[in-house]
Amino acid sequence: MNQSEQERIAKLLKQSLPPVPDEHAELARDLWPAMLQRLQEPAAPVAWFERVWFDCALVAAAAVMLAFFPSAIPMLLYHL
Repeated sequence: MNQSEQERIAKLLKQSLPPVPDEHAELARDLWPAMLQRLQEPAAPVAWFERVWFDCALVAAAAVMLAFFPSAIPMLLYHL
């Protein structure tokens, strides 16, 4: 890559990327109060059926895998 190509790429990059703010630039607002509020909110309850279907799908996938590939039993036991 010659010097003119490097200059052209540098010019295109400067045009396409927004300028980087100063090191001492401050945020428009303080984010910590919003973070504390989010941490103090109770977690949304998850219905039992939203968790159970995934567990059943994992068990079914493991059963199918073991039915077709019985040599995978030691690998499955190792990961349990």
